[in-house]
Amino acid sequence: MPASTSKALRIAVIADSDTRWKWGALTARRIAPEAGVSGFLLRGRATPTPRQLAEVGVEAGGVREVTAAEFIAEVEHEAYDVVLLALVGGAVQAMLHGLAPLWPGTGRRPVIGTGYVGVVYEKLADGLLLRHGADIVLANSRHDAERFRAVYEGVGADASAVTEAALPFLGGDRHTGTDTRTVVFAAQPSVPQSRADRAYLLRRLVQHARLHPGREVLLKLRSRPGEHTTHIEELPYQKLAARVEGGTPPNFRLVYGHMGEVLDRADLLVTVSSTAALESLHRRIPTAVLTDLGVREVLGNHHFLGSGCLASWDQLDAGHRPRADEEWLGRQGVAADGSYETAFDAVRERVAALLERPGLPPVAPYYTSATAPGYLPGILARHRLDGTHTTADVTGVRRVLRDAVREAARGAYRHGVQRVAPVIRRMGEL
Repeated sequence: MPASTSKALRIAVIADSDTRWKWGALTARRIAPEAGVSGFLLRGRATPTPRQLAEVGVEAGGVREVTAAEFIAEVEHEAYDVVLLALVGGAVQAMLHGLAPLWPGTGRRPVIGTGYVGVVYEKLADGLLLRHGADIVLANSRHDAERFRAVYEGVGADASAVTEAALPFLGGDRHTGTDTRTVVFAAQPSVPQSRADRAYLLRRLVQHARLHPGREVLLKLRSRPGEHTTHIEELPYQKLAARVEGGTPPNFRLVYGHMGEVLDRADLLVTVSSTAALESLHRRIPTAVLTDLGVREVLGNHHFLGSGCLASWDQLDAGHRPRADEEWLGRQGVAADGSYETAFDAVRERVAALLERPGLPPVAPYYTSATAPGYLPGILARHRLDGTHTTADVTGVRRVLRDAVREAARGAYRHGVQRVAPVIRRMGEL
């Protein structure tokens, strides 16, 4: 049963990657700055390391790693007011079905929220329908809110959960410089995917550094080799950089760390389609979304059509500084005109209104055994929530043995996914 709204809220945030933890934890703070936040990491392929958690710039003290069943048991026995599912779509759907039996009828229960960590440029319908059933589906902009509602209404599902907000990690001082002294390239783990395309982007970045020796050129990386992020990175730029012909110039560097701290120094942000572009645009930093590899849905840069940010390396080498379209910025929720301060008002109001009700209806996802009998069972089985595994607690010696076996299996699985599989795939491309 949720606690009274007259005291500080208790919020549980569960995430399955570094960026989703950042989104979930900061969203919780935006909803209720004084809330007590309990953090959980869903055990899996992309479970972040302590270093990655520290690097996203969000306090990670006391974050606990759990399975889906363990998290559901936690929510059943603890009095949370809000549960934020900062997870990939399939995991959200599995959690919704796992949580639903806890409250079979109308009554007191936590408000359940979910959303996206950045630009939604692929799997729009798939991702949204997997998130249907939450009380709040956060949209990061007016543009997204309109698209989200259209998808739900298009299949005859309730669209009232869609709530307009913004990315919770926007901020920083407005950029006022007129000279380009520091150029930051925001790398992405899976965009582009091919070795040739990634090598091309690196070569052009190094070339830009050589053409402009007075500029500091930074390659901002998401993870170190062997670590996983929201997306798999099979060809790390670190390894490609080590093979650059003639080496890299002295004004070129690889950097890690919190993106906000890197943007504090940036005079030009360059990317293919990273969410970092939205952080940069919010600060009014000149931002270039590259067209060198085409403007294609698979790259995600088509999302920036009409933004005024599309540019090529040739243009940037020649001194071009893109200027973003103000109307486009407003629709994307990144305008630096003061509106960001009120961007989460609608979310706070909806949370408060739901908590004030005497009871909430049962959790009712769009996908059921009737609407998706060939799809839903596989999603639930993937998270061991298909009814074939018990969620009962295991105690004593059995619990110790279970945890030991689980850790060994987890280590073997991660080694296979992060080390062996990429090598096999690259060998297959030879």
